[in-house]
Amino acid sequence: MAQERSAQELYRDDPERADAEVFGRRGALEGPALQAMEAAVGAPIPAAASLPPGTLPAAIARPGAQSATNPAALNLPGKARLLVHDETPLCAETPEVLLDEAVTSAPNMFIRNNGGIPPEVADPQAWRFVVDGEVNAPLSLTLGELQSRFPVVTRQLQLECGGNGRAFHQPAARGNPWGNGAISNGAWTGVRLRDVLQAAGLKPSARFTGHYGADPHLSGEAGKVSIARGMRIEKALDEDTLLAFALNGAPLPRLHGAPLRLVVPGWPGSLSQKWLTRIWVRDAPHDGPGMGGTSYRVPRHPVIPGSAQDGRGFVELESMPVRSILTSHAHGARLAGGTRHLDLRGAAWAGDLSVQAQHVSLDFGATWQPMTLFPAANRHAWQRWQGRVAVPADGYYEVWYRATDSAGRMQPHAAANWNPQGYGANPISRAAVFIGDPLAATA
Repeated sequence: MAQERSAQELYRDDPERADAEVFGRRGALEGPALQAMEAAVGAPIPAAASLPPGTLPAAIARPGAQSATNPAALNLPGKARLLVHDETPLCAETPEVLLDEAVTSAPNMFIRNNGGIPPEVADPQAWRFVVDGEVNAPLSLTLGELQSRFPVVTRQLQLECGGNGRAFHQPAARGNPWGNGAISNGAWTGVRLRDVLQAAGLKPSARFTGHYGADPHLSGEAGKVSIARGMRIEKALDEDTLLAFALNGAPLPRLHGAPLRLVVPGWPGSLSQKWLTRIWVRDAPHDGPGMGGTSYRVPRHPVIPGSAQDGRGFVELESMPVRSILTSHAHGARLAGGTRHLDLRGAAWAGDLSVQAQHVSLDFGATWQPMTLFPAANRHAWQRWQGRVAVPADGYYEVWYRATDSAGRMQPHAAANWNPQGYGANPISRAAVFIGDPLAATA
């Protein structure tokens, strides 16, 4: 185990030197170096000639679900066994295989909190929120009044943490080490924020919003705000930005913001304020907790990875980058000997954009095979994909998967645009798959 950690450290700091020192190779993987690599993963590697120098196999670089280095599994009534990154506040990631459904069920939704969870509300219909600031007619509405006064719509909408993919940044960034699982695609029911803002009468000076909720601050200090993010008024007026009170045809769960929350699809999930109490329409960018500096902001121009940054020259992270997940096979999956094809499937999304292509590779990126990509249920919903790939022999494989958005941008090979809080990392992902008995294969 100590040697494995040492290999990971070497590959992190100097991948090509690690290849030479750990596996004795430079260039193509063959001879003693190949034998050492196969012994390390515990199986033959049929596509070994295509493994790029300086690349540590995913079976070694990415711990499996049973590894002691992985987060603990969530044990909470009504929720699946999510991977807990933090308990105070509660933050838990959904394993990609639990996202193998067109519409994400409430038990399988990831959890991202910034403060505590408010107590359950006795009468949800009496919940009140206000719209004030740069409006002609400030509103104070109960949930019941909201539902009766404005058209109710249901939309499948992607909701993604701004730090999704943070674990892929090197060097490590601050915050919860999300993989790809801080994402959901629920069927949200509510009213359009646009309709409510128009009823309040936006002034010409209305340019931004600020959002407030009832989640108590972790310090316990009364009145102290846990998080209050805001957005440009153009996004607030998007037809898919909702004031939601139901999820998948059922009342909104308390853990996910009941009785009322914002859903701002395609942008960082921190904008989708849970337990909503107020929307402040402003003439200047919001300056609440979670705004400014390096919070949910990325460099306009690349910075030196690991360098100290105060946010000067940074811009707001808005539309989230293109990303895909593999939901048919868990990382480290072991399949029966003689398996000669993999039926793969997953999902892809691209913030405010759509996805135009999905590809997978079984030979470490040497060749790529297009997958069938299905249309989104509606704008801002994710897109499902599937396809079959041939497997030439038993052994160790990696499923590499990447999406390309409607602007032609594909997921990069490595996380780009490093920033102190690790936003926007969306590299090509890879999952290890073993076919046959790996121990017998190396006996």
